[in-house]
Amino acid sequence: MNQGKYVFSQIVTFIPARVFDRCVQTFQGDKWIKHFTCWNQFLCMMFGQLSNRDSLRDLLVCLTAHQPKHYHLGFGKSISRSNLAEANEKRDCRIFETFAYEMIAEARKIAVPDSDFNLSVKGNVYAFDSTTIDICLNVFWWATFRRAKAAVKLHTLLDVKTSIPVFVHFTSASVHDVRGLDELIYETGGYYIMDLGYIDFERLSNIDKHDAFFVIRAKNNLQFTRISSNKIDKSTGVMCDQQIMLKGFYSIQ
Repeated sequence: MNQGKYVFSQIVTFIPARVFDRCVQTFQGDKWIKHFTCWNQFLCMMFGQLSNRDSLRDLLVCLTAHQPKHYHLGFGKSISRSNLAEANEKRDCRIFETFAYEMIAEARKIAVPDSDFNLSVKGNVYAFDSTTIDICLNVFWWATFRRAKAAVKLHTLLDVKTSIPVFVHFTSASVHDVRGLDELIYETGGYYIMDLGYIDFERLSNIDKHDAFFVIRAKNNLQFTRISSNKIDKSTGVMCDQQIMLKGFYSIQ
């Protein structure tokens, strides 16, 4: 634990406390709080994540065994399962969401692009997808997924050049993947890569209206008419380059 304490303390030194305090002040997270502040709550939860704790009970068992080190680790006073559970339930989650995006912005400034990424495009390239995370139905009754199962869906926008997630959105698992597109703020000149589960021509048209681009797999039953073809170099892996017109209800070229 002593070595873990020093490692954790070193990690905390990289966290901009002033930025966190600004986020707390914006949403009045520490109003009427005397001891267990949002900063203490944040460090406790971060310690639990880094130490791979399974629950609040597991986290508190670990912390209680080393109570003399609480001050040096920044956990503050009055750490208990009830205090931590109440803080997680009642404090505004936007404090930590805003701070997370502040940290993501800083990480993107200093991140070194992946050496395997050699596309000669000016705009940023993003990959958008979702994953389903199983959770306990008895605890998270609001996240009903199936008759005897609970889950949430994590929608993530990944910066392909730096492998840094720039947008994260949680919904119940029953929400269709394509609805995640409604939460994105599109970047002019950006490229958005998606799977065929995101085919919704109205939403894809919205990307085009923001002067951005999308790359998506087509469904096998896609109905279209070829208008023209461009010359390609098949050695690059491109099979064809065509302009098409969709048939039926949509008429997007």
